[in-house]
Amino acid sequence: MHDSPSTLGAYRPARRRPTATGPCDQVIALVARQKNVPLQMFTTHRRHRAPVARARQLAMYLSHVILGRTLTEIGEIFGRDRTTVSYACALIEDLRDNPQFDDEVSALERQIQAGAGTHG
Repeated sequence: MHDSPSTLGAYRPARRRPTATGPCDQVIALVARQKNVPLQMFTTHRRHRAPVARARQLAMYLSHVILGRTLTEIGEIFGRDRTTVSYACALIEDLRDNPQFDDEVSALERQIQAGAGTHG
C-alpha cells in the first residue's frame, strides 16, 4: 500500500512547545502571570486579540534581549517565523518610549536577570 497525496499533505511536524526551553519557560511564565494570559496562548499558531499578542511579543523581546536567544530560536519556541520575532522586538522597543511601559518592562527584565543569574 502507498500513501495518497492527501495523506502526505496532511502531515505536519509537531510544533515545538516551550516545555524544554529552560530559561525561556521562565520568561513565558513570568509574562503570562503578569499579563494574565494562559500559557498555551504563547505558542498557538492562531491569531489572538491585542492583549494576547502583546504579551507574546513581550516574551519574545525579553527572550532575545535578556536571554540572548537568536530570533530563529525564539521563533521555533513560539511557533513563529524569525521575521515575526524581529517585528515583535522592534515593536516592544518602540513602545518603551512610553515611560510607564518602560518601567514595566524594566521590572520584568530585573526579575528575569535575578532568576536566571544573567547580567545585562
